[in-house]
Amino acid sequence: MAEAKGVRPSLGLSLGVLIVAAVIISCGVLVLGVDAHIPIVVSTVVVCCVGLIVLKKPWAEIEEGCLNSIVVGLKAMVILMIIGMIIGIWIQSGIVPTLIYFGLSILSPSIFLLATLLICSIVSLATGSSWTTSGTVGVALMGIGYGLGIPAPLSAGIVISGAYFGDKMSPLSDTTNLAPAVAGSDIFDHIRAMIWSTGPTYIIVILITIALGMRYGGGTLETEKISAIQTMLKTEFSITPIGFIPPLVVIFLAARKVPAILGLFSGVILAIIMSVFQGNGLGDIINALHYGYEAQLSAEIAGAEGDALLALLSQHNLSMAPEMATEVGNILNDLLTRGGLDSMMWTISLIICALFFGGAMEACGFLETIVGAMMSRIKTVGGTIGAVIVSCFISNLFLGDQYLSLIVPGRMFKKTFEEKGLAPRMLSRALEDSGTLTSALVPWNTCGAFQSGALGVSTLVYAPYAFLNYLNPIVSIVMSYMKIGIYWRTKSGEDVVAKELPDEVRASAS
Repeated sequence: MAEAKGVRPSLGLSLGVLIVAAVIISCGVLVLGVDAHIPIVVSTVVVCCVGLIVLKKPWAEIEEGCLNSIVVGLKAMVILMIIGMIIGIWIQSGIVPTLIYFGLSILSPSIFLLATLLICSIVSLATGSSWTTSGTVGVALMGIGYGLGIPAPLSAGIVISGAYFGDKMSPLSDTTNLAPAVAGSDIFDHIRAMIWSTGPTYIIVILITIALGMRYGGGTLETEKISAIQTMLKTEFSITPIGFIPPLVVIFLAARKVPAILGLFSGVILAIIMSVFQGNGLGDIINALHYGYEAQLSAEIAGAEGDALLALLSQHNLSMAPEMATEVGNILNDLLTRGGLDSMMWTISLIICALFFGGAMEACGFLETIVGAMMSRIKTVGGTIGAVIVSCFISNLFLGDQYLSLIVPGRMFKKTFEEKGLAPRMLSRALEDSGTLTSALVPWNTCGAFQSGALGVSTLVYAPYAFLNYLNPIVSIVMSYMKIGIYWRTKSGEDVVAKELPDEVRASAS
């Protein structure tokens, strides 16, 4: 590789450029209320101008860095398109409704908080979306919690913990695909690595919810709403245990280390077969794959009033009060009208913009300078992981967007992890342990703003009860200092778990 041309940026200039970019993006997202795409593009222009004018970097070098950065994310973008197809066809074929149906059956008055955690985890794992989970099932569970006398901030915190556990661990999640793409890891290697830090944290959260739930176990569960949701799901979809087969197959293939694209696409094929046997035509199946599923019965009920609503309920033999039917129809319509390849284009375009920005920062040497200053006194693995986690949290504070909190620190620390002999999945795990989870704890971050608006509880009020979101980063750092679950990359490209740097890796890293 040819030596980079131009002036090496100082730490002050590098931090100044990063702060200016953070201000531009934060003002765009939080003050103007616009999508992050154009503010990121503007920030990229600023970075490129400083590189060209101040650092005298050749445009060809900056451009190459930006394009190479985008290439890193191409696999994740392909996977996201497949995920969009999976969500649409999994809903149409009844797979996601089946998971929700049986998930709701877990509810019990004595373990409401634990059931809330599990239900939100199941729905988020099935859909890959914390926002969808919180905005639909989470809202319903908040209402049930009110009826049981459970404080709203506590219910909201548990909903968010479950929603972000699924978002973080689901292969259908955009962040779960983005983090390994930025770090240079494989999605299923990434998920397996996260089990080390997220698994113990989730167990801690389960124990906390059980302890807290004992204080509120004497309430009366609003079973009517749960029954209404299940009845309407069963009326609109084919609810059968067969619906568990495609997710289990995808999980099995992941465990067998089948490449992500092949494993996920197998889920598409199985769902198409199920949809055909349920009588859906080829055109309906293609539309679900491309544009997502559009709720039918639940949408009709949500939009009907008076005699028309009563006629719909009678036609489908639904025995429930009109008010309850309307409420449940709205919940299911919001939850199930989604998916499709087309639905991922917004996310993919944002990823491209963010990767271009990160590539420009890297090509101009700003990221290398900042990381060099941070790592000059950090020698341990725990310190390295801690630096990534803190950087992700700071990105959530100042950049105002979850995707940027993964991409910017990921680009900053990728070379450092390679030099230390750490496997790429260690970087992707650290990115998700902080970048994905802490976004919901920041009031002016897009995630924090959404969760607060959806659940009707201020971000700073529910934050103490979003146990998973702030305990996971802490557990990740502690485990890293204890040298538990540390992956190293060998010369042959294999990842090994060991407390210390293996001699083979030490020789290649020296």
